[in-house]
Amino acid sequence: MEESELPPIPDLPDSIIEDKDGSLVEDVQVGQIQRFSMLDDDIQGLRTLIAALSFVAILLTAAVVGVTLRNWLQDEIDAVASEQLKTRAAKYDALVQFDQVGDFTGDGVLVCIVDSGIDLTHPDINHVTLRGWKDFIGNNPNPYDDHGHGTAMAGILVADGQLVGKARGVGLLVAKALGGEGQGSDEGVANAIDWCVSEGAEVISLSLGGAPGILPAQFQGDGAAASARAAVDQGVFVIAAAGNDGQDQNDDDVDSPGSEENVICVGGVNDVGSPWVGSSKGDNNGRLWPVLLPRNDPDKKPELVAPAERVPIVMIGGGWGVADGTSAATVYVSGAIALLLEGRPDLQRNGSAGGQQAVEDVKLWIQQSVKPRDGQDGHDEKYGYGLLQVAELIDRAGAQVPE
Repeated sequence: MEESELPPIPDLPDSIIEDKDGSLVEDVQVGQIQRFSMLDDDIQGLRTLIAALSFVAILLTAAVVGVTLRNWLQDEIDAVASEQLKTRAAKYDALVQFDQVGDFTGDGVLVCIVDSGIDLTHPDINHVTLRGWKDFIGNNPNPYDDHGHGTAMAGILVADGQLVGKARGVGLLVAKALGGEGQGSDEGVANAIDWCVSEGAEVISLSLGGAPGILPAQFQGDGAAASARAAVDQGVFVIAAAGNDGQDQNDDDVDSPGSEENVICVGGVNDVGSPWVGSSKGDNNGRLWPVLLPRNDPDKKPELVAPAERVPIVMIGGGWGVADGTSAATVYVSGAIALLLEGRPDLQRNGSAGGQQAVEDVKLWIQQSVKPRDGQDGHDEKYGYGLLQVAELIDRAGAQVPE
C-alpha cells in the first residue's frame, strides 16, 4: 500500500487523570504533550520502591556474601598430646566405629580440604606430601595457615603421630579460601571447590558455611552452592558442616552449601552421642519466606551427626588442643567416605559405578547404617538420621580392603 493510501488516524477522546481520591487532576488531550506535577509523597514512594527493589536484587545475586567460621576452638589448649586427649580421641573412635575399620586407611582416594590452609611443620602431619595446594587468599605458592582451623581439620583426617587421623592414607589437596580471621568470600569458596574438582578430588571436605539466601540456590547467585552441585554432578562426594547456630534464636536452617540436596550435611554430638548444643538444625518442611522447598528422604538436613565437642586436634605451631563445632564432625564423615571409596573404587568419580548415582547410593547407605538416638522415629532436625557408624557403612556398601 502506498503512503498516500494509508487511512487517516481517527479522532480519539480526551483522557482524564484522577487523583487517588477521585478528584479531577487534569484533562489531557491525546496527541498533545502537557506537563503536570507528581505529588511529593508519590515521588518519595517511588524512591522507596526503587531502593527496596535494588536491595532485593542484591540479595538475589549474592546469596552468600561471606563464609564465616564460628565457635570452632575451645579456650583449653594442651601443649602436648596428653593421655587425656588420646583417651578422648579413642572414645570418639569407638563411638562412631573407627576402631573397627581394620586395615582401611583411605589409600588411593584423593581428598580436598577447603579451609584456612595447613601447617606442614606440625610433627603429627609433617609426613604429608600434598598432592596439590592453591591459595585463593594471598596467592602464595607455599602451604601455610595463618588461622589454625585448616590445620586442625587436616589433622583429624591425616595425622599420624601423637594423634592418628581417620583416613591417614589418603592423598591430600588443600585449598586456602579462608583468611587469618577465618572468613572468606562466596566467590573464593566457589573457586576453591572448582579447583578441587579440576585436581581430581574424590571427596571435598567443607568445614565451613554461610547463611543461605532468600531463594533456593538454583535460582540465585550462590556460587559456593552452585559449585558444590556441579561437583556432585561429576560424582564428587561433597561433605559440609551443618553450622554452629544451634543456640541462636535465628537458627532456621543448616548453613550453605550443606543445605544443598546432594551435599552430605553433618551435625554434631558430644562424647556420649547426645546432640551437641551448638549444632544447627535443619528446616525440612519448607517455608514461603525466605523460600525453602520441602526436603525428602534421604536428603533431609543434616543427614547425620559425628563428634563435635572437645574433639582432639593439632594446632599451628606444633601444639595440640581440643575443638568444638560441626567443622570437626564434617572431617569424621569425610574420612568415613574415603575409607568406603578405598574398598569400593568403582564408586569413585571415574569408576565403573561412579557419578551422581554413586553419591545418591552412598547417601541411602548412610541413612540405613547410622545409629538413631533412643526413641528417634525417622529424621531428627538436629540429629539427622542418626550417628555415624563407619564400620556399618563400609559393610553396607560391600567395601573390601584391597589386597
